[in-house]
Amino acid sequence: MAEPLAGLRILEHSGGVATRYCGRLFAAWGATVVRIAGGDDTRLGFTGASGRAYGAWLNQSKTIAEAPGVADGSFDLIIAGQDSADIEAAEAFRRGRPDSPALLALTWFDPEGPYKDWWGTDEIIQSLCGLAFGFGEADGPPMLSQGHAAQIVGGLVAYNAALAALLAPPGRRPDRIAVNILEANLCFTEPGAVAGRADGAIATRLGPNRYAPMYPASSYATADGWVGITALTPLQWANLCRMVDRPEAADDPRFATANERLLLADEIDALLVPVFRSRTTAEWVVLGDKHRVPTAPMPTPGQMPREHHWIARGAFAPVATSSVGGGVEGPTLPYGMTFDGRAAPRWSGKADHGPLSGLKVVDFSMGWAGPLCARTLADLGAEVVKIESADHPDWWRGWDANEADRAAMEVKHNFLGVNRNKRGVCVDLTQPAGVAQAKQLIARADVVIENYAAGVLEKLGLGPAVQRAVRPGIISLTMPAFGPTGPLAGLRAYGSTVEQACGQPFVNGEAHWPPCLQHVAFGDPVAGLYAASAVLTALAGRERLGGGEIDLAQVACLFQLGADSILAAQILGEPLARTGHQRARLTLCAVVATRDGWLTVAADGEAVTGLTSVVGAADENALRAWAADLDNQAAAEVLQAAGVSAAPVRPSHQLTFDPQLVGNGYWVELDRAVIGLHLVPAAPFQFDGARPAIRRSAPTLGQHTDQVLAELA
Repeated sequence: MAEPLAGLRILEHSGGVATRYCGRLFAAWGATVVRIAGGDDTRLGFTGASGRAYGAWLNQSKTIAEAPGVADGSFDLIIAGQDSADIEAAEAFRRGRPDSPALLALTWFDPEGPYKDWWGTDEIIQSLCGLAFGFGEADGPPMLSQGHAAQIVGGLVAYNAALAALLAPPGRRPDRIAVNILEANLCFTEPGAVAGRADGAIATRLGPNRYAPMYPASSYATADGWVGITALTPLQWANLCRMVDRPEAADDPRFATANERLLLADEIDALLVPVFRSRTTAEWVVLGDKHRVPTAPMPTPGQMPREHHWIARGAFAPVATSSVGGGVEGPTLPYGMTFDGRAAPRWSGKADHGPLSGLKVVDFSMGWAGPLCARTLADLGAEVVKIESADHPDWWRGWDANEADRAAMEVKHNFLGVNRNKRGVCVDLTQPAGVAQAKQLIARADVVIENYAAGVLEKLGLGPAVQRAVRPGIISLTMPAFGPTGPLAGLRAYGSTVEQACGQPFVNGEAHWPPCLQHVAFGDPVAGLYAASAVLTALAGRERLGGGEIDLAQVACLFQLGADSILAAQILGEPLARTGHQRARLTLCAVVATRDGWLTVAADGEAVTGLTSVVGAADENALRAWAADLDNQAAAEVLQAAGVSAAPVRPSHQLTFDPQLVGNGYWVELDRAVIGLHLVPAAPFQFDGARPAIRRSAPTLGQHTDQVLAELA
C-alpha cells in the first residue's frame, strides 16, 4: 500500500481513546508515530482480554516509548489530551524542543467554556450532544450506546484538522490546533438543533427503531437472521408492499407518508414481521435490490470479518495481541486509495483563508455524507462548487425533487447547515451540454466528490477514468454505502441502512429489544468525516504519488466506531450481552429522572468516592432519589464539582441554548435570500485560537451558475 504520509513524524504524548485513535490514523498511512506508553488497556471497551486487544488495535503501526525524553528525532506534530493536565505537560515538553512541532490539543470540552473543568466520558458526550435523548423506550429513560464511538469521532475530527494544518507550508502552519470531543460529536444532531430553534421542532423518543421522519426504518427477523429495511419515499413504500406481496397496503391512504407510517408503526410491523420470517436474509436482500428498496443484511459483530463482501474488500486484518492465542481480526481503514503517479501542481491561495485555500473541489454529492465531506474541506479554505440541476436538486432541499414551490426548498435547515461555504451551480448531467460543462469544471479542479450509488457517475460519462483524462493528478472520491466493488456494491442505502449493516444494532440497547438503531441516520455524518480524512490523506501524498482514486464504503466507516465490539465478539463469543446502560468498565453508569428531564452519571475509580459523598452511595437507587427534585443541569454541576462524570441529557432542540456552545460561538447567525437570518454550526476545530471563517451561506439553487461558468471562459 502507498504511504501518503511517509516522512511525517508524530509524537502521541498522552491521552485516551480519542488521541490514540488520531495517532492510529496517522500511522496507518505511513507516518512515523511514537506513542508514550501509559494507561491500563484492560479498562477499555469490554475490558480484560478484549480491552487489551482493542488497545493493540489502537496501537497498530506505532512505536512505543517509555517516556517523552526517549523519543528520538524531531517531530512535526505532538498529539496530547484529553484533559488540561495532559495538554500542559505536552506544552512544557514542546517548549524545550528546537524543532517547534505543532501541538494538537484534544480535549473533552473547549477549555475556555463553562464545562472546561468537567470530567468527560463517551456516555457524557452522548448525553450532551443530543444523541442519547432520542434513543430508547418512549416512556423510559434515554439509552446510552455502548463503546467508545464518541472518542473515535473526536479522534477522527482531530486527524482532519491536524493533517490539514500539516499540509500548509512549514512557515504557515498553525502553532496550536484545538479540537474538543463534544463539538466533534455535534455532527449527529446539528440539523435537529437548528431546525428546533427555527421551526419549533421538538426532539422525541418513540421507541427502538422509530425515528422521525421515516418508517419503516427497522430490523426484521428472517428465516436465518435479520434484515434491515428502510422505506422513506412514496415509491419505496409502494415497492416494499409489492415486494412482500401486500399491494393493498400501498393504496391505503393512512400509510401515504413516512411520518404517517411512523404513527402507525405497530400496524406496519404486524404486516411485515410474519412476512420477513418466510425467507432468508440473502433472499430478502436480492428482492430488495430488485424492487429498489434500501435493504441490508445484518451480520452480528462477530460474523462481520467472515462476510464474503468484507473479505473481498479487505475490510479486516489480524491484530497482533498477546491477549488471545492466534490473534483476532480488526477493521482496517474504511477506504483504500490508488495513485496514478501523475502529480499535479500544488494549490495556492491566501494564507489567512485556511490551509486548503486555493484548492478547487467539485461536489456532485447530495444529502448528508458527501456534503459534510465537502463542507469540511470548505471550512479548511477550499473553493467548493456544488453541482445540482433544476430537475434533480439535492434531496436535502426537500424529499420531492420536482416540488412546485421552489421557495420551500430554500428553507430546509438540514441543507443550509451542511452546504455553507460553497457556491452552487445548476448543470443538467442528463444532457451533453451539461456533461461538457461538468468536464470543464473538473479540468480545473483538484478534487471531485460524489456519493451516488455505485456506477452512476460512470453511466453519466463522468467517472474517475474520465476525471483523470481531463485533469491529470486529480483526486476522485466515490463513497457508496457498501463501496463500489464487492458482492453488495450495488445496494441502495440511507444512513439508517449503513447502521443496520454494521453490526452495532446487536450491541446497543436492552436484551429484549430487536437489533436497534441509535439514530435516524447514524452512518451519514460518520461517512462524511471519513471521506474528508481520505481526501486530506490523498492530498498529503499527491506531490510524490500523483492523483488518487479513493474507494470508500460507508458501512465500513462504522466498523471503526464499533471495533471494540467486533474484537470482543471474537474473544468472548456471541451473542455479546446487551446490558443497556451498564458497562464492565464502569462501577456505575445510569440515566435517572430529574425534575426537568434526565441526568447521566458515569462513575469509576476515584469518582465513586465523590459520588458517595454527594448522594450517599454509589448506587443507582440512591442517585435516583437524590436527583428527583433537582434540575438536571444543577445536578450535573454538583456532581462534576465532586469529580464525577455527569451531564444533563440534552434533546437536540435545546442545543442552540447550551451554555457551553453559546459561550464558545459554536452557533453562527447568517443572512441568506428567501430564509433571512438563520443559525448554522461553526467548524469543530480551531487554529491558534480562531475558528475558520464562514465566508458564505448555503447557495440557493443555481445561485452561482453564471458566475462560475463565466470563469471557465
